[in-house]
Amino acid sequence: MDFSFLGKYYPMFIDGTITTISISFVALFFGVIIGLIVCLAKISNNKLFNILASIYIEIIRGTPIMVQISIVYFGLPQIGIDFPSEFAAAAFTLSVNSGAYVAEILRSGIQAVDKGQTEASRSLGLSYWSTMRYVIVPQAVKNVLPALANEFISLVKESSIISIIGVVELMFVAGMVRNSSFIALEPFLVAAAIYFVLTFTLSRLVGLLEKKMSVSN
Repeated sequence: MDFSFLGKYYPMFIDGTITTISISFVALFFGVIIGLIVCLAKISNNKLFNILASIYIEIIRGTPIMVQISIVYFGLPQIGIDFPSEFAAAAFTLSVNSGAYVAEILRSGIQAVDKGQTEASRSLGLSYWSTMRYVIVPQAVKNVLPALANEFISLVKESSIISIIGVVELMFVAGMVRNSSFIALEPFLVAAAIYFVLTFTLSRLVGLLEKKMSVSN
């Protein structure tokens, strides 16, 4: 094993790791916003909203993320929809992808909230949307925080796919180092080790969060 290339290329691995974490945070942030909107649409009494939300969730969850990012980055410009950078295109794709999964996570959290909460809120004169905003959603989010944290872990791993459009994240850096150093195995072992450290650390933090929430409940 020859890891001598790290002396020269370790700053690139650091930058790639930062990009991986950054785009995962961005995707989760916007994924939660998208997911909340889609979730509320799916559980609403409006049939059109319900159908559109269901179609979105089924299409996104039923197609590979590589296909989705290829459509966004290579396909949409053909119909006049351009993104300012590869990072923006990747963040958009990951956010839309994450939104479908977050919607289902939030839906399960909302359904877990005691129905008596809704009845009590409506009896106090709150509208459906006010009840959701001030009573149901805050409790649901608290219930699904561990699941949302696990979604972030999944995003960290899935973000490796964005290397195909030239985003200089961890996998892209490993490929660049391989091409520059003519060493094929070790750069990817370094990338794998970094991914493992990130996901292992995050998994332990999620475990601590779950324990803390179980005690508080």
